[in-house]
Amino acid sequence: MEYGQQPVWRSVGLLGRSADGPVFGPGNCEKRLLWAASLLCVLLDLQLPGLLAAGQAEIDNHLEMGRKLLAAGQLAEALSHYHSAVEIDPKNYLTYYKRATIYLAMGKFKSALPDLSKAIELKPDFLAARLQRGNILLKQGYTQEAKQDFEAVLKSNPDDAEAQNQLSRVTEQEFSMQEAQTAFQKKNYLGAVSFLDRVIEISPWVPEPKELRSECYLHLGDYNKAIMDLKPTTKLRNDNRAAFLKLSKLYYNLGEHEESLTQVRECLKLDQDDKDCFSHYKQVKKLTKQLESAEEHIKAQRYADAIEKYKATMKTEPNIEIYTIKAKERICHCLSKSKRTAEAIDLCSEAHQLDPRNIFILRDRAEAFILNEEFEKAIEDYQEAKEFDAENEELKDGLERAQKLLKQSKKRNYYKILGIQRNANKQEIIKAYRKLAQQWHPDNFQSEDKKKEAEKKFIDIAAAKEVLTDPEMRQKFDSGEDPLDPENQQGGSGHQHQWASEFNPFGSGNFHFKFHFN
Repeated sequence: MEYGQQPVWRSVGLLGRSADGPVFGPGNCEKRLLWAASLLCVLLDLQLPGLLAAGQAEIDNHLEMGRKLLAAGQLAEALSHYHSAVEIDPKNYLTYYKRATIYLAMGKFKSALPDLSKAIELKPDFLAARLQRGNILLKQGYTQEAKQDFEAVLKSNPDDAEAQNQLSRVTEQEFSMQEAQTAFQKKNYLGAVSFLDRVIEISPWVPEPKELRSECYLHLGDYNKAIMDLKPTTKLRNDNRAAFLKLSKLYYNLGEHEESLTQVRECLKLDQDDKDCFSHYKQVKKLTKQLESAEEHIKAQRYADAIEKYKATMKTEPNIEIYTIKAKERICHCLSKSKRTAEAIDLCSEAHQLDPRNIFILRDRAEAFILNEEFEKAIEDYQEAKEFDAENEELKDGLERAQKLLKQSKKRNYYKILGIQRNANKQEIIKAYRKLAQQWHPDNFQSEDKKKEAEKKFIDIAAAKEVLTDPEMRQKFDSGEDPLDPENQQGGSGHQHQWASEFNPFGSGNFHFKFHFN
């Protein structure tokens, strides 16, 4: 305070005295209150313009920052500035409207609605807010409330094209919903779907039309479309246990047990004591555990254990065919891999009847046919599988191998020479070889013709043993290539003599056999 300047209370004659004596004297309560009030008014009169100016500047700053952040796409940061603007001046309709636009940009339509309503409350003739609120109400299915907003806009501005268009959409939504319900009651599900398409287009945030269209798709047998309609409804209701349970059952019936488990767990999150959800959860959980265990056994090549697990799944769920088909498909695979050829062919054929377009069943039966030396049938299965998936490299390779094996079988089949199965182990191969070598040793025969015939067979027996006891050569033979066939080696037929002499136990090659018979 500068020299000679009086305090405010002195300049206005408020020294604590009045014409009747000191204000602070005893018995002057009313006078003291009047004095305080007068002082406060004087102070406010002096400071209010400055306070209002500072407050408005801060509001303007927040609004400007919000506008810039909104333009930059930083919605959350923009929203915080609009929050501040509303807190400083809760009576400004424009700040509510601008904050509502941020909520709309963020997809938070429920949050935008109260701000739009507040803006309209503060300024009833604010048409932009009424139009925005009407649009949101229509999308939420509140047609009567939306109609009131659009009519209010048209009352002030009869030429507003958007309000006119939206008002006609209100009428169309109400009409289409009525017609859809009538069609559904008459079991005209396709007709109901047609009307519901329009209802959902106009009011996408309403669960009932989606639920009704989902029911129509179920009656029409289109489970996938039913699921697509039902899924969004779980977010449109706060407690939608019924939708989660229904989704879980739909996925379960489609064979998607893992997704079924996910959906029923969502139901139990809302209420862990829900009896229907818990009962279904136990069933899905048990089946899922069995299926996962079976697949783990297959990965570890424990095929017998996998077969038992898949048999258990058919007992757990005997009523839904897709799980029976799945189990038989995988049992077919296990039998083929474990080289139980006769069982594999029978089981795979049974599975093929249930699911004729399943390429994996055809592939596994083809492999079983190969093990059983039925190459023509293997070729047929691979060709049929390729019709369903022409670009599958595994099927291409399998078909090529089956064709090579068929061609090979017409020349020399080492398994047939030794009289053994394709899945024979090394011990079985050597045992068969010794028995035949002893049987066809030329020393057992007297005439020259018989000796020559025995020598030829003995060479074949020795060649078969050599190829099938060598892992690399056996693998080549099993893939359709004879490692001893001169056609498969450089030089072609010119090496026929060398190839034959290598396995001639009576020539000068590397193999010399001496048998002593008791």
